[in-house]
This record gives sequence, C-alpha cells and structure tokens, in this order.
Amino acid sequence: MANPFQSFSSAVGEDGTVKEHKQTFDELYGEPENFLEVDVVNPVTHGSKPANMYTDYEIVCRTNIPTFKKKRSRVRRRFSDFDSFRRVLQHETTRVVIPKLPDKSIMTYSQRFNDDFIEERREGLEKFLNMVAGHPLLQTGSKALISFIQDDVWDKGRFL
Repeated sequence: MANPFQSFSSAVGEDGTVKEHKQTFDELYGEPENFLEVDVVNPVTHGSKPANMYTDYEIVCRTNIPTFKKKRSRVRRRFSDFDSFRRVLQHETTRVVIPKLPDKSIMTYSQRFNDDFIEERREGLEKFLNMVAGHPLLQTGSKALISFIQDDVWDKGRFL
C-alpha cells in the first residue's frame, strides 16, 4: 500500500509536477485508526406510581481505542447517573471544561414523563456525552468515562 503521508519531495516528480496518488476505497471509507462512537437511545420509563417513576436511557458504544475494555457495549443510565458522572469528571480533571447537562426539570412530576420532554432530554444527554467522549484528553485518560459508558453498574464511589 502506498504511504498516504509521503514527504513533499517524494510527491513531486523530477520535472516539478505533482505525482497523483489515487486513494483506495479503504483509505477513503475504511475504519479510522482510532474512533469512539456513543449514542444515547431507547428511553424507558419504569414504575407505575408517580412517586417511584424514573426514566433511564441506553448508551451504545463502539470503539477501537485500546484503553477501552470492550469494543462494543450497551448500558442503561438514569439522569442522576449522568449528573454524578459529570461531577466525577470535574473532580477527575481540572484541565478540561466539562459541558453542562440539559437543565433539570422544573415541570410537575407527571410532566417529566411526557414523551416530548423525554426525547428532548435524551437529545441533550447524547450531546453532552458526545462532547465528553470526543475530547482527546478524556477519550484516552478518563477511567470514569470508560466505566460510565461500558460498566453494567455505574459506581461513582470508585472515583470520588
């Protein structure tokens, strides 16, 4: 396979014209060297009485970054888990500004389980998690990130 990162001098012919390198399909569309894909999907509301109802969200992760334990994972997390995860990240690193979560609901308790509100919150949680997972320092150096998106049980106590 031709080296796509050849030096400029080797990319220029003796007559001064630029040698053209046509990229292969794999070079154009193949899996990147390191990637981390995270989606927040499938919100499910649990409980039948308003006092014990809550919604959790599925986090789907796909990666080839060596520091991650699994290449693919699916876990479920509540909003309160995202909140504690954010606090852990703030404690874990002072070099990165951790993004905000979607606002906590000031709606009545029953309105928090409205489909529109749940979808809006899901989108906000996904945006938050993608910003965190997309940060190079957190991607490769945060044990809390790996645990949050891959461990079946999120134990914030391990990190505080």
